[in-house]
Amino acid sequence: MGKIVVTNRIFPEVERRLRALGEVIIDDRGAPWSRDELIVQLHDADAMLAFMTDAVDAELLSHCPRLKIVSGALKGHDNFDVEACTRAGVWLTVVSDLLTIPTAELAVALTLGLNRNLLAGDERVRSGHFDGWRAELYGFGLNGAEVGIAGLGRVGLAIAERLAGFGAHLRGFDKRSISPAELASRRILQVEWDELIAASDVIILALPLNEHTFHMIDAQSLSRMRRGSRLVNVGRGSVVDEEAVTQSLEQRHLGGYAADVFEMEDRARDERPRAVLPRLLALRECTLFTPHLGSAVRSARLAIEQAAADAIAAVFAGRLPANAVNSPSSVRGQLIDARAGQ
Repeated sequence: MGKIVVTNRIFPEVERRLRALGEVIIDDRGAPWSRDELIVQLHDADAMLAFMTDAVDAELLSHCPRLKIVSGALKGHDNFDVEACTRAGVWLTVVSDLLTIPTAELAVALTLGLNRNLLAGDERVRSGHFDGWRAELYGFGLNGAEVGIAGLGRVGLAIAERLAGFGAHLRGFDKRSISPAELASRRILQVEWDELIAASDVIILALPLNEHTFHMIDAQSLSRMRRGSRLVNVGRGSVVDEEAVTQSLEQRHLGGYAADVFEMEDRARDERPRAVLPRLLALRECTLFTPHLGSAVRSARLAIEQAAADAIAAVFAGRLPANAVNSPSSVRGQLIDARAGQ
């Protein structure tokens, strides 16, 4: 039994699961705790069930002497300092694959919505001035289009699998070598970055955020993209320089930008913007934005939270948690039995 701090609302089924493990404190206000509020909650906690709105670093962990696990109800953990968790003897776990299909589906939805002017069309019908067909709001389809996918991990490959049925010509970029069988089954050609950005009508970003991908889409990259091409981001906001994207849209070089993720969300960056750029938000005719809905499918979110709760239960029982991204040699002074999770 222990104290578990949950930093967001969770499903009742998951709450019941956690309450069977000990005392549960939940931030159910709909807004994240401040740093100071979080420290107060965590000072005597044994476990933290964390979400995208959280950031964990050495300074925070120094206030949490009993903490044994940070269990992320998420996949990308760039807001969490893995080395600091390991040094502090704290497990860091994620949910590795339950977000893949929902995120890939949203990527396709954003691509279609941007290309076919769905938001502008919806507004036109609701305006009260629609009185039938007119020759307007022409976009372009995916059949025969050149589509580039940056990032060929699970999400990128799932996006390719879904786009193949639209008749698009698919190219993919990844620094890793992807197996020929994986590429062939999805009809995707792996190319270098320069070819991807120069040859694509649409580029879909499915990249994690790290030192290699930070602002990978910058003014220079945008200038080498085809005039009128579109950009879709379902990876991490800071893979894109939003100021550069805004300027490219204003200059009508980039034809459109759709995103489910934004720079202001990347809490590991001290210098991140605290809001989406107003000039970018004002470009309504060539943008389409969603509020980080990648995993917002009820069944998927429930499974994600259940997996995060399972990781906490494993650590409380002295077992190795699934999907750990670190391997502390001890957890708050207790040696880990590597056989315990077998």
